[in-house]
Amino acid sequence: MEASKTMNATTVNTPVTIPEYDLKKVQAKNRLLGMWRLMHGYRLTYLSANLSLAFSATFKTCTFLLLRYFADQILGQPAKNGMLPLIGLGFITLAALEGSFTYVSGRLAAYTAEGVTLRLRNYLFDHIQRLSFAYHSKAKTGELIERVTSDVDALRRFFSEQAIGVGRIFFLFIINFAALLSLNVKLALISIIVIPFILVSSVFFFKRVTKAYEKYQEQEAILSTTLQENLTGVRVVKAFARQEYEINKFEKENWDKFLRGRKLMTMHSFFWPLSDIFCAFQMLSGFFIGATMAINGEITSGAYLAYAGLVVWLIWPMRNLGRLIVQTSTGMVSFGRVLDIIKENREPLEDGDHQPVADLRGDLVFDQVSFEYEDEEGLVLNNISFDCQAGQSIALLGSTGSGKTSLVNLLPRFYEYTSGCIKLDGVELNRYSRKYLRSQIGIVEQEPFLFSRSIRENITYGVGRNVSQEEIELATKAAAIAEVIAAFPEGYNTLVGEKGVTLSGGQKQRVAIARTLLKNPRILILDDSTSSVDTETEAEIRSALQSLMKNRTTFIIAHRIQSVMNADLILVLDKGQIVQKGVHAELLAQEGIYKQIFDIQTRIEMELEKDISKSAVGAAMPVESYIAGD
Repeated sequence: MEASKTMNATTVNTPVTIPEYDLKKVQAKNRLLGMWRLMHGYRLTYLSANLSLAFSATFKTCTFLLLRYFADQILGQPAKNGMLPLIGLGFITLAALEGSFTYVSGRLAAYTAEGVTLRLRNYLFDHIQRLSFAYHSKAKTGELIERVTSDVDALRRFFSEQAIGVGRIFFLFIINFAALLSLNVKLALISIIVIPFILVSSVFFFKRVTKAYEKYQEQEAILSTTLQENLTGVRVVKAFARQEYEINKFEKENWDKFLRGRKLMTMHSFFWPLSDIFCAFQMLSGFFIGATMAINGEITSGAYLAYAGLVVWLIWPMRNLGRLIVQTSTGMVSFGRVLDIIKENREPLEDGDHQPVADLRGDLVFDQVSFEYEDEEGLVLNNISFDCQAGQSIALLGSTGSGKTSLVNLLPRFYEYTSGCIKLDGVELNRYSRKYLRSQIGIVEQEPFLFSRSIRENITYGVGRNVSQEEIELATKAAAIAEVIAAFPEGYNTLVGEKGVTLSGGQKQRVAIARTLLKNPRILILDDSTSSVDTETEAEIRSALQSLMKNRTTFIIAHRIQSVMNADLILVLDKGQIVQKGVHAELLAQEGIYKQIFDIQTRIEMELEKDISKSAVGAAMPVESYIAGD
């Protein structure tokens, strides 16, 4: 028996049962086999849908056979007029049975299609969440959205319309051809001459349409990515007045999509007339030969009437089979695109063999650690070595691309170091599970991300426990954002826009800091977390963080000397190597990058203060003159 689980549907009041299945198993060289595996838990339902179609086709065929009986045995015979009501009832009954089984088939097919795609969407969302940082650094957001939405919907149509349509055509052909054989073998064989030509042309177009549709979907993904990037960065576009550039860029990608879509539709437009000509020729030939046989007395008039009806339901379904074969290419292509995501290995969260019994202290040792990204040449970090005791603060200073963020990304095992050794509390870092490490490490990103939810929900996001209002307020006070939140009409229930667009850069940064502090991590990573705030706010945050950083190992990435000068150890990085390390006073006494940055920033601040002083004096002079004159 297949295992199943119950999920609460959001749109209905009744629970929906979704059969469990590891979709990794759908991988197969043959895509049809993979799609059969995808129907795990729904196969019996889908087979029942096809069986219902068989009954529906049977009753339709019986309608034409009853028509033959009526024309040959009842019509024109007054003695049998009493059977007319029964004949009429027979037609009504057959039509009702045909309609009922068609309805049951459609309902079961829809249930299968919706169930399969519901499970697939849930799996893909969960699967994407668990893929590695390396994958997400290369994957395009718009393309992932396209595959999870458009391609999954193409699979839904495949199961609800195309595959079941092929089954319907198959049963109609078998049953109607058997009925034609019972009428007249010669006429039956003549009626299927065109079918091989239809099948050959369908396969011919199928191969070409598959390639064309795949290119079309690729371009649609590019267009979706372009649109997603534009909408995400719409404020930047407006700020730099780049609307015209973005419009031209979108129109170019949209034009490429148009060209590929036109090529796809051109193939369809060639197929339809060709198949229609074949089918029309077959039917006209059949009607002519059948009428000739009826005139010559080889078949009865009732048999001819039955033949005329049966041959329509034999030829035109086969013509539609060609259409469905061509259309199934869309489902096959979409399945392949979805499979590309499923094939990706998930990031193992429970792979460590060391589970600390006591609380994590935070002692860290980097011993000749080197790191390079996959598919990229050159070391990002080269022979990094330093020691860090629990509760110490380590500052990382260096130019963009020097390896600061890459270094701290090794701690939560977002990436695995290439060589060397990192020990946390005396244990090799890769012996800790990723889940455990990430529960003990708090990160404030350089560009904080806030969800389109209330400020309270954003602050408590990821804490993993019930949080009191007092704890939230303490965290916001420590992050110097409590007064700002209190000034909002809704307070902590204030909804922020997408990515926190309703908050200023500094406010978003401080909300992110509060979120991290509420997590109460043993290791704190501040990735240039004061870059979006002014000097006064930065001083407030630094002052608040001093007490909160006690007993926590803290990594501070910053560009301002003021942000790192109080650190227990300052590491200056350049091109992936530590070129200087020490405390503030030691580094100032050395000739090197640190002193150069300090001198430059000090000179800028002094010049800024002079400009401010001059502006203040200039603004005060008219007032003093007025007072003196008075």
